[in-house]
Amino acid sequence: MTTPAVRQYPLADPAGPLDEIHHVAIAVRNVAEAVDWYRKHFRCEIGYQDETWALLEFGNTRLALVIPDQHPPHIGFIHPKAEEFGPLKGHRDGTRSCYVADPSGNPVEVLAPI
Repeated sequence: MTTPAVRQYPLADPAGPLDEIHHVAIAVRNVAEAVDWYRKHFRCEIGYQDETWALLEFGNTRLALVIPDQHPPHIGFIHPKAEEFGPLKGHRDGTRSCYVADPSGNPVEVLAPI
């Protein structure tokens, strides 16, 4: 029996600038209700919203509100070599990304620079 090959991802450039977190995505039961709650209690702007997810923009990052059966809760990073992590898929908000898992199985979205 052959052991499957472990995918090799690009290494971080120690001389380059720090990578950016694009967003953190959390699961919610109802996107509209969650958007209303976050906007009521925190100063943020709606970058995108539909019935299955919303992107709230804060001063230092973005918060994605996702319906679990549509999008997994995850963290999204902008990476200059995103395409080396896997085939990038275009999204309705204009971003391109792919999902990978960290060593503990957490979903990580790797986005191409915008």
